[in-house]
Amino acid sequence: MPKADLNKAGWEQGDFPILCETCLGDNAFVRMSKQEYGRECGTCNRPFTVFRWNPGQGMRFKTTVICQTCAKVKNVCQTCLLDLVYGLPVQVRDTALAVKSKAPSSDINREYYAQNMEGQLEGSKSLLDASGSGSAGKEMLKQLARTDPYYKRNRPHVCTFFTKEGGCKRGTECPYRHEVPEKNALSNQNIRDRYYGRNDPVARKILSGHAASQGLQPPEDTNITSLFLSSLPDSATEQSLRATLVTSLPNLQPKVFRSIVHVTKSRCAFVNFTDRSSAERAAEAWASGVDIDGITVAVKWGRSKPVGAQKPVPPIAGPSTVET
Repeated sequence: MPKADLNKAGWEQGDFPILCETCLGDNAFVRMSKQEYGRECGTCNRPFTVFRWNPGQGMRFKTTVICQTCAKVKNVCQTCLLDLVYGLPVQVRDTALAVKSKAPSSDINREYYAQNMEGQLEGSKSLLDASGSGSAGKEMLKQLARTDPYYKRNRPHVCTFFTKEGGCKRGTECPYRHEVPEKNALSNQNIRDRYYGRNDPVARKILSGHAASQGLQPPEDTNITSLFLSSLPDSATEQSLRATLVTSLPNLQPKVFRSIVHVTKSRCAFVNFTDRSSAERAAEAWASGVDIDGITVAVKWGRSKPVGAQKPVPPIAGPSTVET
């Protein structure tokens, strides 16, 4: 085999992209352009076949940004990187299903990992493993799932001339939107964070909003770093609780659990974390409850200590005075 062909042995060729209904558009007669090895994959850096199309009238042209191998590993769309089943960001789905990302994020191992995964994939089969998920996580995804396509996401981008100079000389002929974008945390996104499900501002907004709707709004007192579990099964022990809770939060290190206090008589437990951020991540993951021994247990935030509450000072022993 020629040297040029050996270099292309790990490159990807495809006949049709892996897309969600929103990115594909509502046009039943969509036309696509295909370019083999048109660009590098946004995650594994391997050249792949790039597809480009217009999803509908008045919409912007869309293109694939990751290869099909990476899309199948995470079961996501090649363009928007949202889950193909639930239409949610990877971080939201993995948090609900307690899925830990096995894909390496370093530049050295990404391409090697992608080549190995390509050999394990069969057709359109996905390697997403959700065997460790419970009924509470699946119920959470049902509540958050986006079943209907959201074509507004395909609108043209904002015109940079209009944003920087306050006007655009092209007028109505400009293919971009003439409006001032709102600058917030959602404006700072990148492909790799969205793909690996880490530090995704869109996912954080969805998870925090869902937790607030379930009564798990973070308390104003930032010193509260504990969560309260009630109605535990009779078979629960401190060791089984720790094992189950650590498994349900695969993206958090076990050391963030400062202690777990199990009150057997009351069938409840207090889960204490080392910092407030870890407690908030746990509350977001357990917003719909946490499965313990097949039973969905309710979760609430702990309460702050009363101001000025102190331990009673024992009386000092001494001779008693008797009035005469």
